[in-house]
Amino acid sequence: MTARIGLNLLQLLVVLALAPLATGVLNRLKEIVQSKRGPSVFQPYRDLRKLFAKDEVVSQEASWIFRFTPYVVFVTPLIVTLLIPVLTSFPLFFAFMGDMVGAGFILALGGFFATLAAVDTVNPYGPMGASRTRMVGFLAEPVFMIVFFTVSFVASSTIPYIVQQRWVTPESRFFAPDHVLLLVAFVMLIIAEAGRIPVDNPSGHFELAMIDESKVLEYSGRGAALMKWGGEMKLLVLMIVLVNVLVSPWGLAADPSLLSALLAIPLVGLKVLGFIVLLVIVESSLAKLRLFRISEFLGTALVASVAAMVTRIFTY
Repeated sequence: MTARIGLNLLQLLVVLALAPLATGVLNRLKEIVQSKRGPSVFQPYRDLRKLFAKDEVVSQEASWIFRFTPYVVFVTPLIVTLLIPVLTSFPLFFAFMGDMVGAGFILALGGFFATLAAVDTVNPYGPMGASRTRMVGFLAEPVFMIVFFTVSFVASSTIPYIVQQRWVTPESRFFAPDHVLLLVAFVMLIIAEAGRIPVDNPSGHFELAMIDESKVLEYSGRGAALMKWGGEMKLLVLMIVLVNVLVSPWGLAADPSLLSALLAIPLVGLKVLGFIVLLVIVESSLAKLRLFRISEFLGTALVASVAAMVTRIFTY
């Protein structure tokens, strides 16, 4: 019991420490592909340190929601980390406290508070971006549900550790149409939830075109650092769910020893790097969609997830 709690804490530390690095590698590779010099992969750490050192300025019109939201956005990915296989292939202490649907709702809670905080101030650009964020979330949530329901047909469960053991096996046929369609839908979902191209441009700071960035527009100092760090952890958690649960359980620790868990860190990092390369290719090949085309993008993800579910039902 004590060893498993210790491994849970190790998973939390891994997500906390490596989330900025994953974002830094993503930004660096994207700049290299575009023939730019770009920042160091450690630039997100420097940004966080700089923001934590600055004073926080809060609007007089802001309520407790604005002050409370950064902590919600920061904590929700860490709660999900307790529920998913980050380093181990066996259940840990909190593994059965929630399933994949519950994890999705926990992440959505952070987005909900971030939207409320954007509306909470008198800045007109915050509510404008918040309404777009809710539109993306409204379109993304059905995809979440259908993906997890499709997984449950195979694993007879939505607990991440059980899905991991039953979903990707020699009998499951990795390249079966339903599996491929499900992965495509989930990748599109990650792009939308993380505010990446083609849904949103994370490097753009034009107020009239902001979507995901509008949630941190009014934050400064510690609040901005927590919002930024929380967004980076959310992206890493979604990538871990994809590579560890839906793609491959390879590289995870099979026994509760500390050495096995530490050896799993670079192996899981290698899988995450593979997905980051895919994300860089997507972002470098596509342009940001116009607002009314985002619904078509997520509609395609929904159709892919429904097709995966129907294929699984009628072919097995």
